[in-house]
Amino acid sequence: MNVISIQSQVAFGHVGNSAAVFPMQVHGIDVVAVPTTLLSNRPGYSTIRGRVLDADLVADLLRGIEERGAVDSAQMILSGYLGSAENANVVADFVARAKAKNPALRYCCDPVLGDRDRGLFVHADIPPLVRDLLCPLADIITPNHFELEWLCGTRAATIDQVVKAGRAFMARGTIVVTSAELADTPEGEIETLAVERAKTWRVRTPKLPISPNGTGDLFAALLVSARLRGANTPEALSHAASAIFAVLERTVASGTEEMRIVESAELLTHPPRKFECIAIIR
Repeated sequence: MNVISIQSQVAFGHVGNSAAVFPMQVHGIDVVAVPTTLLSNRPGYSTIRGRVLDADLVADLLRGIEERGAVDSAQMILSGYLGSAENANVVADFVARAKAKNPALRYCCDPVLGDRDRGLFVHADIPPLVRDLLCPLADIITPNHFELEWLCGTRAATIDQVVKAGRAFMARGTIVVTSAELADTPEGEIETLAVERAKTWRVRTPKLPISPNGTGDLFAALLVSARLRGANTPEALSHAASAIFAVLERTVASGTEEMRIVESAELLTHPPRKFECIAIIR
């Protein structure tokens, strides 16, 4: 099982590929990791070093892995934080080219654009490109609740509104909405929903008193891992939600800002507490 993962990379901490590669590897997946940025650490610390990679370099790296046969052997492309509008165009061109060459190849787009607390945290020219170029190529999209509303251009405060918005935005495939707090979400819980053309599922987990960076990157990696290992949508959703809860619970216990991903290796594959998906008839 091979995945081409195109995301940011940091030397310290766990966001982007630095949050996604190891979890996929412990699930037995061979990851071809292509960086869109090379940074010392995520934003939010007192200093940050490194830079967004030039689009020509990202394009050259992608062409290089094509020459090594990565597209032919891959089952999935996963993309995350892009860093620039130019990189968004490069990734869109690569995905379209790769899917034309390997029709069985699936694409999971994690549209890393913003969140409820901060709003959009990427350059203003990136979100329209993600919406108009990358999402139409995707078989799976994993926005958080804020990103779903931005991509769809509509408020989605109820389960019916989420389903309607998701189906209107994505005519095929699966849209998975993370960090959702809806009108009927119980106090102290948070939920994740998977919307497909004919079916919808939701899974609820306790809301922990932390919100570390990189949780979306980790979730997308866990979802992709489960799907590649043969899980259907509700099984993959349940596994990803259960495993990320286990990691966050370990992180709370450690009292650290960064997720405790490496020391949670066993929890990534065998989370001790399983949260079941519920099918929603809509």
